[in-house]
Amino acid sequence: MRRREFMKSTIATGAGLMTGLNLPGGRNVAVAGSRQKAQPNVILIMTDDQGYGDLSCHGNPVLRTPQLDRLHAQSVRLIDFHVAPFCAPTRASLMTGRFAERTNVWTTVYNRNHLERRETTMAEFFKASGYATGQFGKWHLGQAYPYRPIDRGFDDWVGHGDGGLRTSSDYWANDRMGDHYMRNGKWEPFQGFCTDVFFDEAMAFIQRNRAKPFFVYLATNIPHGPCHVLEEWPDDYRERKEGPAWGTVGEFFTTIARFDHNLGRLRRFLDEHDLAENTILIFLTDNGTAQGSRVFNAGMRGAKGSIYDGGHRVPCFVHWPAGGLDRPRDVEDLTSCIDLLPTLIDLCRLSAPKHGHQPFDGKSLAPLLAGEAAPWKDRTIVLHQQNVTARATKWRNTVVLTPQWRLINGRSLYDIKNDSAQRQDVADAHPDVVADLRRRYETYWESLDNDQQLRHPARAMIGSAQQDEVWLTCDGWIRDSKPNTWSQRHVLNADAGSGYWPVEIASAGTYRFEVRRWPKEVDKPISADLPAQTQSDTILNGKPWSLGPGKAIPTAAVRLKIGDRTMEKAITNQDAFAAFSVDLGAGATDVQAWLLDKDQNARGAYYVYVRKL
Repeated sequence: MRRREFMKSTIATGAGLMTGLNLPGGRNVAVAGSRQKAQPNVILIMTDDQGYGDLSCHGNPVLRTPQLDRLHAQSVRLIDFHVAPFCAPTRASLMTGRFAERTNVWTTVYNRNHLERRETTMAEFFKASGYATGQFGKWHLGQAYPYRPIDRGFDDWVGHGDGGLRTSSDYWANDRMGDHYMRNGKWEPFQGFCTDVFFDEAMAFIQRNRAKPFFVYLATNIPHGPCHVLEEWPDDYRERKEGPAWGTVGEFFTTIARFDHNLGRLRRFLDEHDLAENTILIFLTDNGTAQGSRVFNAGMRGAKGSIYDGGHRVPCFVHWPAGGLDRPRDVEDLTSCIDLLPTLIDLCRLSAPKHGHQPFDGKSLAPLLAGEAAPWKDRTIVLHQQNVTARATKWRNTVVLTPQWRLINGRSLYDIKNDSAQRQDVADAHPDVVADLRRRYETYWESLDNDQQLRHPARAMIGSAQQDEVWLTCDGWIRDSKPNTWSQRHVLNADAGSGYWPVEIASAGTYRFEVRRWPKEVDKPISADLPAQTQSDTILNGKPWSLGPGKAIPTAAVRLKIGDRTMEKAITNQDAFAAFSVDLGAGATDVQAWLLDKDQNARGAYYVYVRKL
């Protein structure tokens, strides 16, 4: 396939959905046997780090997931369904119907997880079509305007900091119980376990908006580690001690069990409010398992982060009684998270927002859901795993997928139909297949190279009416040095990385920059250490969890650079921050801040808070 043909087919996929909304052969978008009378509601549920094998209905011999099993038994199941090997790229593809690299998202941190401004999200399609839209839980596509959920089509948003629990942009010392979460851009305390809270908020949103169709994107931050659990919960899996410092496999399974419990709560709520019949309920996960492969991985090779199938083949169930999708059936065709937006456009008869959208890479799965043959002869899906990299690199950690083949890094070839465990490299026996798949990858890569936007970083907007104060944190750096500095653990350890924040000044004026070593909610002097925090009521690694101590960084001065202007201010041991007032013109610039010791040795300052005066 030549580049022009590749782009033409991609554009046609998107354009065809917006003209007439009929499927191939002139069939209406409604699924065969539909009892639908009005636009359906949609609840899209995605867990974090739960793999294909982390469900009892898929054969897990230890974990029990009765509510997921029930949904599995009442759904069309996409059994060759793929996402990215890491979470932020999956979320970008899910929201846009496009390969993640096109959206400027290919890593989980360091600015490369911010969804490009020109992209149109799933929520914007629903909002343009008269739906109420709500996002609850994990977003991971940008924490500042214009990247937040409420800037990308969602009416309501309740969630944690960008990325996950205890990233540097999360509220300090969140432990999943009684935490602070963002409600439409402002931190707010909540009572209860994180998964319970996000389900509660989703159901409250539905209750408030049930007079019109609603779209809920409920993306839990479990079972991603740290796998905090509550002592009073059943300890069915606690005896399983395998696992890293972020929790045992038993605790990983326990958080999945808690999700399963909440899924049952949600479905009872829908039944009680007569909403279940015409609600499309979709369940999927964002990448392969983080820990469950130690117990069961459904015969696949690889786990989270892998370009083998265990890293990106995940469950996807579609349930919709009014559309006739409430009986068990498996779809064996190659499908992906990029397909869900085009599919929902068809099923829900959605209109594009006035500003339009970029061409889709995904395809509508409505024919497959209706039991028809795929209206395409072949499919090619390209995935990368290039986390914590500054720029996507050709052929690095890549897989080219077709219904029969998996080409790994352009060299190793696996016949997935006959070798689902990917044990036998058959590249030497099929050089023509390798050459064909390499050509497909080259065509895809060329289409990315022609996208100039990928060469520019995402810029938080400072001084806008939509966000009065912007906080810049070290997980958003474009790094100019190592080590890693994206988590609160790195901040506690005083890891000496550095980097800059690309920003855009909304309008000319005077701005206050407040440079800190600790975040505002901690409010300790820059040079102070941090004692071990009060023990929480959650369990991690089989014992009560507490946040360890933070190292002191003896600091004599703070340096701030904005564009080509550099300022410096001496501080005392009692100063919690250094404040700078700066006159700035509108436009793009870069911000960087350092903590300096008495000998002028510099390290990056982890937090900067900015507001227009």
